[in-house]
Amino acid sequence: MFTKLIDALKATRRTIVFTEGPDARILEAADRLIKDDLMDVILVGNVDEVKAAAAKGNFDIAKAQIIDPLTYEGMDEMVSTMVALRKGKMSEEECRAALSKGNYFGTMLVKMGKADALLGGATYSTADTVRPALQLVKTKKGAHLVSSSFILFRKDAECKDEKYCMGDCAINISYEDTVDKTTGEVTFSAAQKLAEVAIESARTAEFFGIDPKVAVLSFSTKGSGKGGTVALSAEATKVAKELAPELAIDGEMQFDAAVSPVVGQLKFPGSKVAGYANTFIFPCIEAGNIGYKIAQRLGGFEAYGPILQGLNAPINDLSRGCNAEEVYKMAIITAGMA
Repeated sequence: MFTKLIDALKATRRTIVFTEGPDARILEAADRLIKDDLMDVILVGNVDEVKAAAAKGNFDIAKAQIIDPLTYEGMDEMVSTMVALRKGKMSEEECRAALSKGNYFGTMLVKMGKADALLGGATYSTADTVRPALQLVKTKKGAHLVSSSFILFRKDAECKDEKYCMGDCAINISYEDTVDKTTGEVTFSAAQKLAEVAIESARTAEFFGIDPKVAVLSFSTKGSGKGGTVALSAEATKVAKELAPELAIDGEMQFDAAVSPVVGQLKFPGSKVAGYANTFIFPCIEAGNIGYKIAQRLGGFEAYGPILQGLNAPINDLSRGCNAEEVYKMAIITAGMA
């Protein structure tokens, strides 16, 4: 799965910034990335602390750049840039305080072109990784929200790659209409939000070599059930088809209809997705988070993510329970996205 990404990284040099430089898992992954000559590495943190942690773990980070926000020579310029980006929402003092922290500092390195990509979250929460990205890097043109997906990977019985994409399993708790406080009008509906997640997840699937067949999931197939998120999934499917008619998207459908050709064509006859789906869109985070973890723990899949979608630059989040191997692979994915 990583062969093409590694080849691309060797062909085009990228720089990744890790927001938690002293963390042993980050240091072990950085050591390996440097040894494999895959990318340039920036570690954010106190220089002495990072070097001491590396020595303790016997990690070679001599070729990594270690930057301490508290002694960074370009801090005044960085503060000025952040003040302008925040457009009066944060004072100079507040920006300087925020930039003393690795998550904001690392994000500004990406924003200012000092790094191509960022990987954080080994100790920071998802919110503390996403918030600076939203405030500084911001969403790309046409995107209204940040979402996430996981890539699920395993070898099948014939040792062939089996890959699926699942979204959103980590960022959006639920989907509600955005309403203008002055006029009371809906400016961006819940269905539009879920449709955007479906389209962005399909693009992520394509990046990983998956020809996306997108199932918008529910506990109902083609109107067989009522209530809950059925109407949301059905309407989101319609919106997604209008926005991206080139994609194979269908719903609402139950998971068995999405993956079993027999069940799919019985419950959803004529659908090009039902029974053959490989990209699954969940109507709420509870379903998504539970779903991918069931696949990971009981299905024997490796789960890569959350891969953040909708941002202007590759910024990804780690689980606080990650290990060095996961950091290494997520670094390849994140830098590869640049």
